[in-house]
Formats: sequence, C-alpha cells, structure tokens
Amino acid sequence: MNKLYRSRTDHKLSGLCGGLAKYFGIDATLIRLALVIAAFFSVGSVVIIYFLAALIVPKEPTFYDMHHEGPYHY
Repeated sequence: MNKLYRSRTDHKLSGLCGGLAKYFGIDATLIRLALVIAAFFSVGSVVIIYFLAALIVPKEPTFYDMHHEGPYHY
C-alpha cells in the first residue's frame, strides 16, 4: 500500500507536490502548475491548505529510518 509522504528529493518549498506526484505517479510539475492555478482562482485559500498539509504530511523516511527501529537497534 502506498503512503503519502513529503519528498526529500523532489521539493521546491516543502516537498508536498513532489510527494503527491510520486503517490499518484504523475509529474510534479503538473501538480505545481495545478496548485498555482488553483491558488489564483481561489484567491489564495489553496495556499493556506497547502501549508496546513505540509505540516500534517510526514517527510519521506530515509534509508536509516526504514531499516532501523531506533538509534540503538542492531
């Protein structure tokens, strides 16, 4: 099952668009373009939703996070 994360590699501000693009399997540029258009037509309310989502959606785990349960796990 896919899980939504903010991207650590494909990011401009917070990595949210890169994470959404990876989750849906589309280009991140299309997500960013849709976000800018939606922000324009919603008079900026999408920007508030974007930053709230960036606070809620966790960052993509690193290789270390995926293979270790804690700092002292051997």
